[in-house]
Amino acid sequence: MGPRRTARADRTPDPRRLPSVHRFRFRTAWDLDAPPDRVYAVLARAEDYPRWWPQVRRAERTGGHTGTAYIRSALPYTLRVTTAELVSDPRGGILEAALGGDMEGWARWTVRPRGTTGTRALYEQEVEVRRPLLRRLSGPARPLLHLNHALMMRAGRRGLARLLAGPPEAV
Repeated sequence: MGPRRTARADRTPDPRRLPSVHRFRFRTAWDLDAPPDRVYAVLARAEDYPRWWPQVRRAERTGGHTGTAYIRSALPYTLRVTTAELVSDPRGGILEAALGGDMEGWARWTVRPRGTTGTRALYEQEVEVRRPLLRRLSGPARPLLHLNHALMMRAGRRGLARLLAGPPEAV
């Protein structure tokens, strides 16, 4: 006779397969009027993001391939995010980092040519919020958190487009 299972155990789903209200997945594409290598070079210098991305309040390298950023969008809280470089591939146009701190997961930029002179920069992120306030709000305020992220990404695209429209030495 095989292992005996209780009715309760048979109805209990595997927790690794359950979607979590604390998990978020984002995907945003930016079309930019600059060559891919120039866009990649700017995106590769995360410590310079505060120069052109208003919601990235502070970013600093803490080691050769690690850093910390403080991010605040429309909602009244600041996220502290640590980063650890996973992939830096200029030829493939890929930048990927592990994220920690107030949220854990990963983020990736994929930079590709668009047309003859432009670039499409695809941003993808999968995270689970860790900060207690965000964990409490991630269910009931989920649409607001998605809107907050969308506003931040829109401002980032605009800031990067302004930077790239300037002289190459400004980048």
